[in-house]
Amino acid sequence: MSKLPNLAVLLESFFRRRLVEQRNVSPLTVATYRDALRLLVLYASRHAKREPCRLEVRDLGRDVVLGFLEHVERDRGNGPRTRNARLTAIRSFFRHVAASDPKALAIAQQVLDIPLKRTVLRAPRHLSESALNTLLDAPDQQTPLGRRDYTLLLFLARTGARVSEAIGVDAADLRLDRPPHVLLRGKGRKERWVPLAPDLARALVNFRKERGLGYDEREPVFVGARGGRLTRFGTTHVVRRAVRLAAAHAPGLTRERVSPHLLRHSLAMQLLRAGTDLVTIQAWLGHANLSTTHRYAEADAAMMRRSLELAGVTSRPGKRFTPKDSVLQILEGL
Repeated sequence: MSKLPNLAVLLESFFRRRLVEQRNVSPLTVATYRDALRLLVLYASRHAKREPCRLEVRDLGRDVVLGFLEHVERDRGNGPRTRNARLTAIRSFFRHVAASDPKALAIAQQVLDIPLKRTVLRAPRHLSESALNTLLDAPDQQTPLGRRDYTLLLFLARTGARVSEAIGVDAADLRLDRPPHVLLRGKGRKERWVPLAPDLARALVNFRKERGLGYDEREPVFVGARGGRLTRFGTTHVVRRAVRLAAAHAPGLTRERVSPHLLRHSLAMQLLRAGTDLVTIQAWLGHANLSTTHRYAEADAAMMRRSLELAGVTSRPGKRFTPKDSVLQILEGL
């Protein structure tokens, strides 16, 4: 039996040659694909009972990928959208596998035939103003860790930045003189300037001074325990820790499934209720399509109720229809 290509070699060529050199994808895309394939490799390693460095392409076959996708939803608690995002990254890798070595073509084709899962487009959830304030007040600002957590949570809540955008901010991206703003790098290498609220600007001034960051340094603003740039998982841990601390004052927060992205949704709803137009919110959040932003307007039932009141639309009792036909009378009585 001919030997299939080495998995480590294919992974390295996929990230270095395919994604970076040939497609020139953004660092955010590279990080997303890396996380998906790392989780798949760890799952396959447990399944095959071999170390990751000893895995072959056949160890990542169709049945293993299907088992991994089920594991993502059942054990990791992710929804269909996250499952599909993981599958998209895996598909991209196996297209590279098919093009790199014909011996793995059959395995690659079986994986590429795995369909995406249909998803339900749900209305975006958001936190109330009181719940958000309780969450922001949770970290102990008398400690360096608490001040880091507070500044990060405030940054997410006031800028609406995606996690990758927030942790990607360097000291040189901050402009804290008036008017204060920050440069965010979003999907597809798109950049946008976002204004900073006064309380966030003050927190960043103090935090930058505490960390000893210069104005033009290419050093990350938010770092982890080891001094390196904070990760996506680290950011999620910060939010979950704040939820646990805030639960004593707002028990409902533990039922909200609070994530960093929920703070982004909450800002969008605040802007919408303040009368900000959808085009401005689209630019603020970095949405590629206005239809994505429009979901917030569709989700705000309170604004819809106020619109009914302003339009003078009220319920009026009407006269009930009384059928004369004997058959209709029977059906009406059911």
